Amino acid sequence: MNTRGQRILLWITPFAGALFVLAWFMFPVFSPQMSPTLSPQEVAAFFRANVSGILGVVILGNLIGASLAPLFAVTATQMSRIGNSSAVFTYAYIICIGIGTTSFILADYCWGVAAFRPDRDPQLISLLNDMAWFLFTAPVGAIVVQNLCLALCVYLDSRTEPVFPRWVAHFNVATAVLMIPGAFSLLYKTGPLAWNGSLSFSLRLATFSVYVAVMFLVLLRVVGNQRDNAEMIA
Repeated sequence: MNTRGQRILLWITPFAGALFVLAWFMFPVFSPQMSPTLSPQEVAAFFRANVSGILGVVILGNLIGASLAPLFAVTATQMSRIGNSSAVFTYAYIICIGIGTTSFILADYCWGVAAFRPDRDPQLISLLNDMAWFLFTAPVGAIVVQNLCLALCVYLDSRTEPVFPRWVAHFNVATAVLMIPGAFSLLYKTGPLAWNGSLSFSLRLATFSVYVAVMFLVLLRVVGNQRDNAEMIA
């Protein structure tokens, strides 16, 4: 099997990482994170003062979401190589990726809409900001199921030479668990579970960043092994 397409798509991931670093330092909403306790007037004033920065990073956010899709596509391709019951896990994985990406894009554009007309009623700008933060932090269900599907797929790979090393399954389960606190950001305005808290925001974002980096390296090796095996057979 020709793996050139997979290798090309994989190397888009570092580009997404570079965009993320750029967006982090450019995006005033994240650095530092906005507090859920801000009044509508304070939120509106913040958006009026940072229109250009917010709209610029909304564009970057769109590119980041699109640039990460190839990594997950390669993951699904490798899942499809596993025997047993992998097909259903692959389909569920792909659906979850679609849900998660949609939530991210909606959050991104809620910030964009809020900044596009900063002269709106402060209540509306505050509403859009709340929606953006909740869409960014709270919809962890798709991410959890996505990681568990990959983990189960790896656990069920009983061949002598599995596609993924077994520790990848453990890593995905741990990632799923660490993502769960974000779901509770709907309940708190202060503390570690608020949308700007150490668990809902910092832990979630750090976990996802590490996950992307680790899976990128894992997939480079997995795709390389696939290519080597194909060359041996040829």
